Amino acid sequence: MNKAKEFIDRNLKGDPIIWAIVILLSIISILVVYSATGTLAYKYKGGNTETYIVKHAFLVFLSLGVMWAVHKIPYKTFGIIGKLLLFVSVPLLIFTYFFGSNINDANRWLTIPVIDQAFQPSDLAKLALIATLASFLAGKQRNIRDFKNTFIPVMIAVGVICGLIGIANMSTAVLLLVTCLLLMFIGRVPMRYTFLIVMVGMLALTAAVFFGQRGGTFVSRIENFISGEEIPYQAEQSYIAISTGGITGKGPGNSEQRNSLPHPYSDFIYAIIIEEYGLVGGGGVLLLYLALLYRGMRIVASSTKPFGGLLSAGLSFALVLQAMVNMAVAVGLGPITGLPLPLLSMGGTSLIFTGFSLGIILSVSRGDHEDAEAPIVEGNNRPRRAFQPA
Repeated sequence: MNKAKEFIDRNLKGDPIIWAIVILLSIISILVVYSATGTLAYKYKGGNTETYIVKHAFLVFLSLGVMWAVHKIPYKTFGIIGKLLLFVSVPLLIFTYFFGSNINDANRWLTIPVIDQAFQPSDLAKLALIATLASFLAGKQRNIRDFKNTFIPVMIAVGVICGLIGIANMSTAVLLLVTCLLLMFIGRVPMRYTFLIVMVGMLALTAAVFFGQRGGTFVSRIENFISGEEIPYQAEQSYIAISTGGITGKGPGNSEQRNSLPHPYSDFIYAIIIEEYGLVGGGGVLLLYLALLYRGMRIVASSTKPFGGLLSAGLSFALVLQAMVNMAVAVGLGPITGLPLPLLSMGGTSLIFTGFSLGIILSVSRGDHEDAEAPIVEGNNRPRRAFQPA
């Protein structure tokens, strides 16, 4: 037991609660995806249900490996990496719009030739924008009210990236804009500037609605949700799954709606969780995400460096907001978006990017923890929190 504890303490640095939450959600993901892909396996793989679960389990462990590797990197380096990735993301998003793989009437995917693996450049752009914005706001804390040198670059970056993502993936663009606004609020950006960012973001998203590939679908889904006149087929099957789950559920592997619910292993995996594990399981998953957000914000509260706190806040908000939206759609509290449930849905490179984001959060918690424990040579002053008043 002592050797196991020593191994964990030596290799799994950072917030131990975040490690526990991520590992637990990964285990749940493997169990639920194995059940939800049964029909898919019989349809395309002749009943070989192990095909999908082996691939998914491999990606889950690969994501955990990426998270472990990234959490070893000093988080200060991600400011530079984020800026480089941001410059790469813009041409990638443009190239994807014109030449990417068309799925569901939207060009969101690029295929890496050598390994024949598709990925969404929007995942890369989202990570890059959050890291860049956190770095920029942290470096401008003393001149945060400087409109020309501080605000205009932020306005350009947010408007361009959200607009380019929105032309093919409006729901991701909206969530990214909300995340950026929360990050600016934490970064003490004056409210009048924040309102201007809202206007710029809304203009970019409006342009994406009119000129993008999925603007009409985005608007129609919102209109149908507000009017309530017609329940989409996906939502109807999701409601049936949830209503038949009861308090404790039907048991692992006993889902019936997986046979009729579109994408039960990704967009609507939360409905399968409630059907098989009941309100107890669904509530438990919700609490795990809220705990993840709480631990991420605890890092912000105790951070000794502005960049570390802002970086942890931005990535925590991005992950948990997406999870909240996915779960809200499944239970009928929001229009259908097509967003997967982070850490739980079956996916490819999205799992890798999620692992990368969590690794950065753990790197921040590890780095600030080590800064706080560093001996103070002069004076008796304790490390100062990044966002406390001067």
